[in-house]
Amino acid sequence: MRNEIEHEQLPQEVFERITIESDQAERIEKPSLSFWQDAWLRLRKNKAAIVSMVVLVLLVIMALIGPHLNGHAGDAQNLRHANLPPKVPGIEQMGIMDGVGNLAGKKVDLYEMKKVDEYYWFGTDGLGRDLFTRLWEGTQVSLFIAFVAAAIDMVVGVAYGGISGYFGGRTDDIMQRVVEILIGIPTLIVVILMIMIMKPGITAIIIAISITGWIGMSRIVRAQTLKYKSQEFVLASRTLGSKDSKIITKHLLPNMLGIIIINTMFTIPNAIFFEAFLSFIGIGLQPPAASLGTLINDGYKVMEHQPYVLLFPALVISILMIAFNLIGDGLRDALDPKMKD
Repeated sequence: MRNEIEHEQLPQEVFERITIESDQAERIEKPSLSFWQDAWLRLRKNKAAIVSMVVLVLLVIMALIGPHLNGHAGDAQNLRHANLPPKVPGIEQMGIMDGVGNLAGKKVDLYEMKKVDEYYWFGTDGLGRDLFTRLWEGTQVSLFIAFVAAAIDMVVGVAYGGISGYFGGRTDDIMQRVVEILIGIPTLIVVILMIMIMKPGITAIIIAISITGWIGMSRIVRAQTLKYKSQEFVLASRTLGSKDSKIITKHLLPNMLGIIIINTMFTIPNAIFFEAFLSFIGIGLQPPAASLGTLINDGYKVMEHQPYVLLFPALVISILMIAFNLIGDGLRDALDPKMKD
């Protein structure tokens, strides 16, 4: 049986005629956004990048204030307090970080046995130094080295790549031959030679990392400069009599700023890892100085019996590496117009 659908005739009064005014036809409903405002709105949608930024800020704050929180100096030695496990007031009542360690295969409260009334939140090393204070001092040193090395790489790489790509010709040929020679030399060999020549320390590591670290940035900037310098807005500026310096600073750099920021964000974790690697193999910072690499090296030696010595610096460097890479991914998506919805 076929169902018949009755169509109700609506009166003409219920309809309203819509008129479009010609002066309102091209009116923009949404507020106009600048490039950076639009990039920030897209970055906010990336939850992983936002969480990473919060975590990174907290780690930086802890690196600054952490060494002053528990009242123990990072270089103060007390052999009577050596090799103590972590003990935190309040948390110890839960059965974790309660100062209990292994002694001849038995669980023993080492704080009570050694008659130690103080609390060492992350425990102590073989010389009785507080690992909580040393961890944040080491994080501070590693971040300082990474940020300074990344800043040097950015400045040198942008200047070198910009000049090479903009002027081209013989200048570009000569500058690129220098880059090819440096690329052909293994970075580790250059770093080892520099550290052998200079006194081991923060300055030597920064210079060693910066010697070849700027090459990647320079090649990216050169490629972008070659791309933009032949476009209409640059040709128009040159036709109007703008100087080369103005064209580079007013037209080329603003268009390359996004990719420069992204590349720098990926350079920082590489510098952190490289510094940790140098310190781990013994050619970076020397005792008693602390960095994440030296702390991991100390923990590796006693990993079997005192895993907490390795756990905390390994955890911090892992979080730093993940946070910087997630932020870099978020910035890459936010600053790339092709990723716009």
